[in-house]
Amino acid sequence: MHLKDVIPVLEEIAPPELAEEFDIGRIGLTLDLQNDVKKIAVALDPTEYVLNRAAMIDADLLITHHTLIFHSINCIDRKLADSLKIALDNDISLYSMHTNFDKAKGGINDALANRLGLSDIQETPIGRIGKISPCSKDTFVNHVSKSLNTHIQYTGNKEEISTVMVFGGSGFRSEYIETAREYGADAYISSEIKHDIIRSYSDMLLVDATHYATENPGMEELCPVLAEKLKLDVEFIDHDPLIRTL
Repeated sequence: MHLKDVIPVLEEIAPPELAEEFDIGRIGLTLDLQNDVKKIAVALDPTEYVLNRAAMIDADLLITHHTLIFHSINCIDRKLADSLKIALDNDISLYSMHTNFDKAKGGINDALANRLGLSDIQETPIGRIGKISPCSKDTFVNHVSKSLNTHIQYTGNKEEISTVMVFGGSGFRSEYIETAREYGADAYISSEIKHDIIRSYSDMLLVDATHYATENPGMEELCPVLAEKLKLDVEFIDHDPLIRTL
C-alpha cells in the first residue's frame, strides 16, 4: 500500500481538525518519503531506540504520539541528525498523532479510561470521566499503579473514590481540574503534577501516573485498529526513555 493511501485512514482515526491550535503544522506526516508501506511501527516517542527498532523490523512507517521535531529550528544538532539519519537510511516515513488523538474516539483518553476499568465513560472538554465501584483512596491508587504498570505520586484528602476523570499526558492545570470538579470527580489522573496544584486542590485525589504510562496505552491499542483497517503488519514498540526509579 502506498503511503498516500495510508494517510486518509490515519486522519479518519485521529482527524487533524481535533488538534489544539499549537499542534497545527506539527502533526500528520512529518517525514514524507513517498514510499510503499508494508509494515508499520507504533510508539509513543520517536526515540533513537524506537527508530532503530523500527529499522530492525523493516518498518516503512513509524507512527508516534509525539513528533520528532516540535519547535522550529535553524540548526540540526547531532542527536536530531542521528535520528533523522536512521529514518532516512532505512526509508522510514514519520507520522505524528498528538492532541487530535487525545480527543479522538478510541484515542489516548479513551484507552486510559478503559485500562483503568472505568464504566459509564463520558467525554468532557478535556478528557474522559467515568465510574468505578466505590473504594478507598489506598485501594484506588494501588489499582492505578498496577493497571498502568507504573510508579505513581498522589495527594489529596478524598478518602472514598467512585467518580474518576482522566487526562493522558501533562494535565495538571487549574482549568482542567476545575472541569473535573464541575463533573463531580473524586479523583483526577494525569501527569507532571505541580506544587501550586497540590496546594490548591487538596479536596480531590490527584494521581500523577507519569506522562508515559498515561499515554502509552492509547498507542498500544492503536495497533490492532490499524492492522484491521489497513490489513498490514503493525508492531508496537514499548520504550520509556525518561525516568528510572530505585
